[in-house]
Amino acid sequence: MAIPGNMLSATTSEIDPTTSGWTPKLNCTLSKGTGGRIGDGCLIVKSVAAGEMQARTVSSYPVTAGVVYQTFADAAGVVVERIGIRWLTATGAEISVTWSLATASASATWHRVGVAGSAPAGATQAQVLLSSTPGTSNINQYWENIYLGLPIRTTGNLFAFGTETAEVDASGWTAEVNAGVTRQVPAVAWAVDNYLVGSHVIAITATGAGNAASVSTDRPVVTPGTDYRAYIYLNPPTLAADTWVELRYYDANGNQVSAARSSLVQPSPGQGWYRQRASGIAPANAATCSIAAGINGAAAGQVLRLEGAVVTVAPELQAGTILPYADGSFEQGVAGWTVASGVATIARSAPWGTAYWEGAYALAVTSSTATASVIRSARFAAPADTSYRAQIIASRSAGSWTSVNIKVRWYDASNADLGTTGGTSYNLPASDWWAMATDASVPVNATQAAVELTVTASASSSGMYVDMAALWEAVPLTAVEVVESTASITLTLRELPLDYYISVYRESSDGSRTLVRGPAGLLDRTLITSDLMVIEDYEAPIGVSVAYRTELYEPESTSPSTRSSDTVTIPAGDINLAWLKDPGNPQRNLQVMVQRAPDWQRPIEQTPYRVKGRRNAVVLSSSRGGLEGELTVWTRTDDERAALHWILDSGATLLWQAVPGMGVDDMYVSVAQVTEARTGATAMDLWRAWTLPLTETDMPVTTGVGSSAGRTWQDVLAEFDNWQQVLDTYASWEDVLLDRRTG
Repeated sequence: MAIPGNMLSATTSEIDPTTSGWTPKLNCTLSKGTGGRIGDGCLIVKSVAAGEMQARTVSSYPVTAGVVYQTFADAAGVVVERIGIRWLTATGAEISVTWSLATASASATWHRVGVAGSAPAGATQAQVLLSSTPGTSNINQYWENIYLGLPIRTTGNLFAFGTETAEVDASGWTAEVNAGVTRQVPAVAWAVDNYLVGSHVIAITATGAGNAASVSTDRPVVTPGTDYRAYIYLNPPTLAADTWVELRYYDANGNQVSAARSSLVQPSPGQGWYRQRASGIAPANAATCSIAAGINGAAAGQVLRLEGAVVTVAPELQAGTILPYADGSFEQGVAGWTVASGVATIARSAPWGTAYWEGAYALAVTSSTATASVIRSARFAAPADTSYRAQIIASRSAGSWTSVNIKVRWYDASNADLGTTGGTSYNLPASDWWAMATDASVPVNATQAAVELTVTASASSSGMYVDMAALWEAVPLTAVEVVESTASITLTLRELPLDYYISVYRESSDGSRTLVRGPAGLLDRTLITSDLMVIEDYEAPIGVSVAYRTELYEPESTSPSTRSSDTVTIPAGDINLAWLKDPGNPQRNLQVMVQRAPDWQRPIEQTPYRVKGRRNAVVLSSSRGGLEGELTVWTRTDDERAALHWILDSGATLLWQAVPGMGVDDMYVSVAQVTEARTGATAMDLWRAWTLPLTETDMPVTTGVGSSAGRTWQDVLAEFDNWQQVLDTYASWEDVLLDRRTG
């Protein structure tokens, strides 16, 4: 699998099928080994004599001075290693090398090494250096999964790359109490495709006995009333260590106004790496935030290690849910949940990773007797509508349960109890996790709602886990809307099952089906990663009734469940206008005025053979080709002229759509050399006549709809210090949106 944004070729990165991307630089020979992490191949760097050995990439890769670049690799061997970026001038002269710290200890297990740094003045090229220092000859060091490129950071993270990871330095963190802050490089066996972690980690060392803590120096801006989630990997010193992560909010003067702490309960042996989450709604006077971590009751010299600091807007566990993340996920405790009646007790599950559907924890419910208990969430504002849907995902942990009944309890603006509506009972089988939902109508005057569970144990000492609690407006699972201004149809799919696969078809009135395009190409058995999917279909025909068919496949299943949408039609509009659309970049689509439709030709390759004594030639023919012809159109303004240039610039396959009844079907075309001519009026006339030579092509299959993939202005703020850096990095606003950097 290619690492996104990697400057290195697949052969250089994965050492498959050869080692041709690498060459010895110092005291070593190179060969191809087996047992790699991506494919079988790996790079063996063997020492010629005792002392440092180095290998480098054969190629040099273009860089821009002042820009931060990152390199990492997976390594294994009997000695410690380091990795570096070698900065070169345009003539290939070495300027300097940005080296990582050496791994703290040797490890024969694959582990991550890496470093990041700013390209120095004068640097135009870079190479990757691999280094280790064996004490004798014929010592092997193994390398695989190698990356060089721009820093890989979490999309949507409020923190800059230098705070999220310690690959550059430790300046993103400062000691708060009884602690020192340094960088270390432990040999950590991260997942091969976890590209968001590096090798350097932040080490918080207790300078004396007592509580020790550190806090990020980065304080990004937050929006009051928004639910944020922080998470970070914690590596505790011992199983008994009491470690925590905290999301903090500050006012405009830098005074802390609130904090949400989440304590880690690590599993045995307790010295692994555990992602701990904390979340909370920013108070009304919040202006900025930070993340902190520490140890309660630390012994002098104990070390808590950190990696991957992230603060983002909290994800919705179900699209539209009114429950905050803390109350639906139970990552930092039971939040606002209480036992309204009965003997049941509730707590966060323990330890980390024992029971969860999302995150690392769940709500643990225990009943000491075979009786019923009522468990209720806090109440939250619920805008009045026809109905709401409540859902939990539950798993039995001990004993047995007669039923689990889920309903919604309502309150008015003065917090008066209006009773419950809905109510659906479920059995709770002995294994796996089960989704349980109910629909509830909204009483008159209701403004708030809570999820309520009546759980009935049928044996003493019964236990169950609850996770992913959600409450949202019950809206149609499938909805379609015509967007006339862009000649497109928006298809909204709700409550999709995660980790299933989806295919989406556009159905015409004659029963024909066409796959619809998504971010990675046609939506054909595509993995579902969100319960909500919004598809903008810019290739739907104009003036023709269509509907959408959705097929959902369980993993490894060939029999789908299906959904169908209503039938909709994009209005035909002016018969003199036609659309030119870029399937991969719909922001470039435009309408043009047609001067003349093409006179079509259908070329064919033929070779005639004249046989002596025979009147008629023998003609050998290939299959006749698709349509070819010249479409002539007008642009009427400078904006239209610029837009037509823009859509033609990429040279990509386009979709031409004319109004029905014009004798032209929707057609995917390639546009050859274009002529732009004046219309013969005055020089100041804005109209232009264009000749577009078209060649019919097949619909592009692998082209995805270009999108920001979650990218927001916050990512731009986190990555750049000023607007000049943005202007120097991107050629257009479209490039800012899609993160397509110059060079």
